Amino acid sequence: MRILISNDDGYKSKGIKVLIQELEKISQITVVAPSRNRSGASSSLSLDRPIKVTKKEDSFYYLSGTPTDCVHIALTGLMKTLPDMVISGINHGPNLGDDTIYSGTVAAAIEGYLLNIPSFAISMGDINPKHFITAAKVTTDLIKLYNKNTHGSASLLNINVPDIPYNKLKGFSITRLGKRHAAEKATEKKHNNKESLYWIGEVGQPNDGGPGTDFHALKNNFVSISPIHPDLTDFRNIEMTKKWVK
Repeated sequence: MRILISNDDGYKSKGIKVLIQELEKISQITVVAPSRNRSGASSSLSLDRPIKVTKKEDSFYYLSGTPTDCVHIALTGLMKTLPDMVISGINHGPNLGDDTIYSGTVAAAIEGYLLNIPSFAISMGDINPKHFITAAKVTTDLIKLYNKNTHGSASLLNINVPDIPYNKLKGFSITRLGKRHAAEKATEKKHNNKESLYWIGEVGQPNDGGPGTDFHALKNNFVSISPIHPDLTDFRNIEMTKKWVK
């Protein structure tokens, strides 16, 4: 089995290192990751400049671009043989609810899915995680289950793993994405008379985080598995829109 690994925290991050060590046991891996932290890059492609690709070692590259650049270039240029699966992570913090819109981790998985390859985004449930090995083992478990129980159709999964020892997990929970309250206000710091510096505010707290959501599963020490899809069409609103657009 061949697996492409990427992330948004950069090729030096602890999460990707632990993931590599675990997935090497079950597959032939190729790593293509950003040269630095690109958290929050979403699905941005670098179209205004060329992307520098550096070979760290055999089957291990880091790029000057975004997570989406990494997967796109890997699948359309670097790799002579396409992988059987794309795994993005392990992210240093959760990607729950609305986070998925901004997440570079999720975006890397989406890019694999758009090219018709089964793709998982793996994230830790705490912003200062300690138990990366738990997420790595969960990833291995899910890859084995996927290969055993599916028949080749591509899936896109957003997976959040509690930051606890592996043997303390309560199991898997298939979830929908919850929702957060609005983000906190941006913080301004004066730079000079004509310029200001702003830091993006903290994410909002859960607004829709009850049973069945990713928030609820993670809070209760279940691995949250959310099947997602990049089609942003609001099918429920099509008929209503037809009524006023005449």
